[in-house]
Formats: sequence, structure tokens, C-alpha cells
Amino acid sequence: MMAVLLTGHGGFECLDVRDDVAVPAPAAGEVLVRVAAAGVNNTDINTRIGWYASESSASSSDPAIGWSGDVPAFPRIQGADACGCVVAVGPGVASTRVGERVVVEPVFHEPGRPAVYFGSEVDGAFAQYCVVPSQHAVQVACDWTDVELASIPCSYSAAENMLGRARVGAADTVVVTGASGGVGSAAVQLAARRGARVIGVASPGKHDTVAALGAAVVLDRGAGLREELGSRSVDVVIDVVGGPGWPQLLTVLRPGGRYATSGAIAGPLVELDLRTLYLNDLTLFGCTVLDRSVFADLVGYIERHEIRPVIAEVFPLREIVAAQQSFLTKQHVGKIVLEVGTG
Repeated sequence: MMAVLLTGHGGFECLDVRDDVAVPAPAAGEVLVRVAAAGVNNTDINTRIGWYASESSASSSDPAIGWSGDVPAFPRIQGADACGCVVAVGPGVASTRVGERVVVEPVFHEPGRPAVYFGSEVDGAFAQYCVVPSQHAVQVACDWTDVELASIPCSYSAAENMLGRARVGAADTVVVTGASGGVGSAAVQLAARRGARVIGVASPGKHDTVAALGAAVVLDRGAGLREELGSRSVDVVIDVVGGPGWPQLLTVLRPGGRYATSGAIAGPLVELDLRTLYLNDLTLFGCTVLDRSVFADLVGYIERHEIRPVIAEVFPLREIVAAQQSFLTKQHVGKIVLEVGTG
């Protein structure tokens, strides 16, 4: 089969497009999925460049630089987003699953076991076929295209997970940073679906699109949030940006406010004034492993036509380098997706 092998940490030269990779066989409890489309995410690039290493581990002789904190095994087929069709099943899985159209839940978790991340600790969607645990290949019935479905798993589950952890409801005012990106645009749409008043933060040329997703207000990236919104003015911050501007995110939270993060595209190291945290009774949530209901809820939203993704660009799998280069310009709104079936 055709697949993109990540051969190590480094630049685009570490992405090896091959046509001679063996099709994997489903083991007990697994299904074989013929991949139709796969989304591009920050995590693909972060894993390739070794971004997940902490400063202490990066300076050691054995850095832990995978999502889980383990050293990744190479070669690895990346890709956290997959839409496709079940074409074979392993022992213990009903043969009636063959032919189902599915999306893959990107975090595999079993009680008492560490989480396993699709496309990081195990091979993922940047291939014509992949194997996944049967319970994480979730059937979906809708009229969406394969590209649209492939835009959902990683970004929308990350966004919904943060909103759930922060208990976002109709009475809340919510700030969403990075509101034009994959996770941010999903968070705007999903927070609006919950009835919250959404304030998106994005670059000026993207304001109209972010507003169309459900943001009541869109502020310029780099704007002083405290000056624009006032201190203690919002209930929740959903953040994927971090970086030097991070401290202001806590200053706009009301007493008892909640902050949730699943990324740090502007930088992972931030300055925290503990007085802001404890004097305002704030709660901070770090969100990676999905809560149990998140993915099933997302499939329900799709099937009930409650959400619709924004697709920025589509590339064939063979052009993964061009897709990642476009992704890194941060000029897009929504998701960049790879069509796998066409190569």
C-alpha cells in the first residue's frame, strides 16, 4: 500500500512516501479500515520536530518526545484523523462490520491502561489502510464527504473535550483563542451549539468566517484582551495558543472562572502569577485524553446536522509536504485534509 513513513525527528526529509508498505492485518478485537481521507494537525508536525520534549528531557540522552511521554518508535505512520470503510475484521469482531463507513476516535483508552494515540504510539491514517480497535472505529451515518468527516476526529474532539471539562453552558461567555484554526474553529462552533456567548480571537482577515461559525464578537490576534473586554469579564477561556500573551487570559476570567487548554502554538512556556490563580478561585484544565462521552456525542452532532466543518484546502496524500507547508503558514481557516484513496 501507499503510506507516508516518519523516519525520525527533523524536517520534511523525514517524511518518506512509499508504495511498498505492507497492508496491516487486524489482530483480535481490531478492524482494518481502508482510509479515504486524513486530516492534517499540529500534532503531526510537533511529533516530527520533537516539540513535545520538555526542556529537561530534550537535554537528556533519552528524550521523551511523544504525546504519551514515551520515545516514539520509527518508522511511524502518522495521522490522527481518519475517515474510511471497514474492509476486514480480526478475531472476536462481528463480520457484519465489514462495509461500515467509520471515523476513528483518535485516543485509544482502556480502564487501567495508559492512553494510546492514533498516529503517534501506533500507526495512523497517512496510509491507504490502518488497523484500529473495533470500539474506536465508530460508524457514522450522514451525507458528508470523506474529506469533511476526516476533519472531525482530532480537532473537534479536542475542542469538545475542553468545553466539557470547563462545563461550558448557555449562561457562559467564552473566549476562544486561535479561533480560525482547526481546534479553535471547532471550539467556536461547539460552544455556540451549547448556547454560550463566544468571543473569538483571530487575525483580521479571518473575522467574518469566525463570526459565521457562531462568534458574537471577534477580536484581533494580539489585541489586549483586558483592554478590550475588561478584567474579570468572562466565564471560560478555551486556549490553544499559550505563548507570551498567556497571562492576560487569566486576568479576564471572573472569580470562579475556568481555563482549558489542549495546545500551545505560540509557545509552551508561560508566566503564571499564582495570586491571580488563587485569589480568583480559578480552575485550570489540561486536556488530552478524551472523556468517555466526547466522541459519541460528536457523531451524534454530525448525524443530527448540528455542526458542519470548515475545509480550507485538500491535497492528495503524496503531497503531504505541500500540505504541511501550507498548514504552517497559518493563513487558512478550518482544516487542511489529505485525500488518501486517490494518492
